[in-house]
Amino acid sequence: MELQIRDTRGFTLGLNQSNISSVFEKNSELVSKKLAEYKDRRDELNVKVRIQLDKRNEINLQVKQLITEVQKQKSLRNEANSKVAELRKIRLERTNELKEIRAKLRSSIEKNTSQSGKKRGGPSSRSIREQMNKLEWRHQTGRISPSKEKDFFAKMKRLQADFKRLKKEEENSSSSVLREVRQAEKKQQKAHDAVTDASEKSEEAHSLMMELSNEVDRLRGMANSEHLGLTSTKSNADELHNKYIIALRCIHSMQDILKLSGSKKDHEEQRVEVSDLMSRLMSGDTLSDEDMMLLQRN
Repeated sequence: MELQIRDTRGFTLGLNQSNISSVFEKNSELVSKKLAEYKDRRDELNVKVRIQLDKRNEINLQVKQLITEVQKQKSLRNEANSKVAELRKIRLERTNELKEIRAKLRSSIEKNTSQSGKKRGGPSSRSIREQMNKLEWRHQTGRISPSKEKDFFAKMKRLQADFKRLKKEEENSSSSVLREVRQAEKKQQKAHDAVTDASEKSEEAHSLMMELSNEVDRLRGMANSEHLGLTSTKSNADELHNKYIIALRCIHSMQDILKLSGSKKDHEEQRVEVSDLMSRLMSGDTLSDEDMMLLQRN
């Protein structure tokens, strides 16, 4: 009886009892080389899969940590914004109080000026200021001749002295209101500084939050890229593993045929090898793919 099969090059071979050993032994060597090649390449890809998996997981851990920090900065920003809103209300109150006290001061000065002018029968600081402005304007527009500039400067000097004296008298008469103005100005400035400080903290938290968010997006892109590479590498490793298993089965099939056509001694040696593998398996040793296939066949 003759069996027709194809060898690894695609040629048809006729098998019979006389040539079965030479044909199968030769092809077993060829398949064994392929088997070793598939195993080495598969193991290399599995190592690469492990590296890519670790890198992807490391990046995902960084993303998780950054997201936690983003949430923290967002919370700080929102707290600062709430504080800014409250402080702006306080600043508005202080600003309105300052306006009211300044209006009160102006009214007091005008009243004192009017009363002081009546008592003295002379001009007020405001009327002197108006005179000074008019003279200054006439001088700047060239309406005062060079021959009269000496009189102009002398009059301006006298008016400035009168203005300072009257202004001081008027302020002294309104000193209590003026102190209120100074206090209100300090409160308003303090409220303004508090708003500015809170706004800066809010902006800092927001800027850091956006910077961290951009870094999260960048790392997510890297993690996705690593995941795609991991999937591709694993697919190639699985494909090589399948080829490795097929080649292993081919070798075992040829060995089975050779065993059936061989001597009883070969069969006994195979039984001893299987018995040894079973002993190793029961003792907890890890068996190779070839060993496991041998156990399944027997």
